[in-house]
Amino acid sequence: MPEQKKMVSSEELGKIIGKSGRTIQLLAKDDVLTYEKNKNKNEYNLYTAVKEYLDYLAKKSYPEISSLDEAKTAEEVRYKRAKADMMELELKELDGQMHSAEDVESLTTDLVLVVRSSLLSLPGRIGVDVAEVSTAAECSEIVKKAVCEVLEDLSKYEYDPEEYRKRVRERQGWKEQQIDEKD
Repeated sequence: MPEQKKMVSSEELGKIIGKSGRTIQLLAKDDVLTYEKNKNKNEYNLYTAVKEYLDYLAKKSYPEISSLDEAKTAEEVRYKRAKADMMELELKELDGQMHSAEDVESLTTDLVLVVRSSLLSLPGRIGVDVAEVSTAAECSEIVKKAVCEVLEDLSKYEYDPEEYRKRVRERQGWKEQQIDEKD
């Protein structure tokens, strides 16, 4: 429905709503009523001004309702922002751009276990070679060579983004099929 428009002066609007023209001007100055300038005089759209005045009276009469509505709206906005932030973080996690502390701890534990098993297997790998040599220098050289081999193997240990995604899906309780359907 197109907006109806009948322009009236502040005095005429005041007579309609039972206030003085000066009161109407003060309400316009306080941004309660909207107006248009026409040759140094303010003119008011009668329909819009009456609605604005009624809204003003309602807020003035029942401020707790107005502030409750505003508080409810503010809470809804805060909730929706928080939900959007959570979705964005979850998306970053799924893309591998962000990692949860739980998954970082798990991957770090895996690395530590690889280092541990490599070091614990060292005596068995070099024991026979060390027993066959007669000098400390030769023994030292065999141990040094074996440690360098372990370090070389560990330097090739790489972060696997697909393994991380798999862990995220498992932690979230998602099935691979659901993820593939989205792709």
